[in-house]
Amino acid sequence: MEIILKEDVVNLGYKNDIVTVKSGYGRNYLIPTGKAVIASPSAKKMLAEELKQRAHKLEKIKKDAEAIAEQLKDVTLTIATKVSATGTIFGSVSNIQIAEELEKMGHKVDRKIIVVKDSVKEVGSYKAIVKLHKEVSVEIPFEVVAE
Repeated sequence: MEIILKEDVVNLGYKNDIVTVKSGYGRNYLIPTGKAVIASPSAKKMLAEELKQRAHKLEKIKKDAEAIAEQLKDVTLTIATKVSATGTIFGSVSNIQIAEELEKMGHKVDRKIIVVKDSVKEVGSYKAIVKLHKEVSVEIPFEVVAE
């Protein structure tokens, strides 16, 4: 059974993908929950037209993300926290503190798109990744120092 996904489905595909699934899975789960519609010829034509119109919007969104990435490219942060005598941080530095530091510098970045790979529990240098778009991301180095 061919269906058109209306939203991202884990281990199946992304929004507006045309995928083939077993009939029971499509009829009993995907279509009734609104996650997909049957891929009829008319539905495929509508999908093609919608994708054509959305291409311009997506291009603008990507250009905006690249502009923000260009601004953040040369940014380095210094985050001061309370530290024990051994150099261990009380708590940890997360995406929230990085977003606050970026905002102090005049860059409004949502904390949900900032990824810190290592758990930051000691004084030192680390890197955070800001995922602005699925194809655009910026690596921001930051240093944690004693307050």
